[in-house]
Amino acid sequence: MSNRAREWLDQIQTLDLPGPVRIMNVCGGHERSISMAGLRTLLPRNIRLIPGPGCPVCICPEEDIYQAIQWALTEPVTLVSFGDMLRVPVNVPRGQVRSLEEAKTAGADIRAVASPLDAVRIAREHPERRVIFHAVGFETTLAPIAAMITQGLPDNLYLLMSGRLTWPAVAMLLESPDAGLDALIAPGHVSTVMGPEEWDFVAERHGIPTAIAGFTPESLLEATHAVLEQTLDGQPVVENCYGVVVKPGGNPVARRFLAECFDVVDANWRGIGTIPGSGYVLNERYAAHDARRHFPDAHDAGRRRVGAMPPGCDCARVVLGKISPPECRIFGSPCTPRSPVGPCMVSDEGACRIWWAAGIRERAADVTAAETADA
Repeated sequence: MSNRAREWLDQIQTLDLPGPVRIMNVCGGHERSISMAGLRTLLPRNIRLIPGPGCPVCICPEEDIYQAIQWALTEPVTLVSFGDMLRVPVNVPRGQVRSLEEAKTAGADIRAVASPLDAVRIAREHPERRVIFHAVGFETTLAPIAAMITQGLPDNLYLLMSGRLTWPAVAMLLESPDAGLDALIAPGHVSTVMGPEEWDFVAERHGIPTAIAGFTPESLLEATHAVLEQTLDGQPVVENCYGVVVKPGGNPVARRFLAECFDVVDANWRGIGTIPGSGYVLNERYAAHDARRHFPDAHDAGRRRVGAMPPGCDCARVVLGKISPPECRIFGSPCTPRSPVGPCMVSDEGACRIWWAAGIRERAADVTAAETADA
């Protein structure tokens, strides 16, 4: 650990906190940095770092993934998606295709891409074939997708939109009876695009100390110190601890692209439900590339657990910060990265996958039972 990180830790240790403080970090990248650096083991015990709704793979609507699978299996199309999405399971009876990866094994033309531009390239290389790009992500992913759209899309490229905005999920949490957090570390990359002002409502409307952090232990500890000092002072504000890239107003070019291409609508989050004003859809200017307007609706009202997490999976509660990953009923058994049951164990931005990679391999209930048996 760097000297600067140690200095922030020392300063945090000197703070005389009146009691426990629950700090939620929204971003999956933040959670990965926190876990891999072991910050939870270094901070005082009365400081609890809680992973929040910052994994777009985890909250992507189950019915959208099911739709993509059905198109890939039944339509003469090439379906492209970001790599993590290929392993996310949907709710279908045993023996049926439950992921894009399984659909690919069954013969569907499905390709993983690392960049939106890969979708354009594939469409241009195969003009005789219709290509569907499953567009999943938050503002930081949707901004380059919007830039790609404004540059002109091939006529044979269509988008299945599953993009989401980050702040409405935090707003929903804070407006619930039990928000479960006393302070917020806001996502650095989203703030780079949208601006620090995006989070003013947290401090102004809800009185929650807030700091924007980067992805190094130094920046995360600086942000932690900032919200703890705000807690002690009783003066919540939005403090920018990632000023090297987060500027007032955000990135005006990226924001212009988002506004030009998308409308904001109420949208479903897997296992959570509809969050007002949280979804991106193509506006009328680009509606000719909306896959939903060109391909049949595969919605099956009779399918069990449509839109929900798989049976036994507590991913939604993990995403909302209500429980930690090891408190999930199936964490580690049967749900593992090799054989994921829920989406939080798939993506490297999912809290369950991150905690597993950090060496936490047992359910909290199993540890408690073992300790009780030894007593």
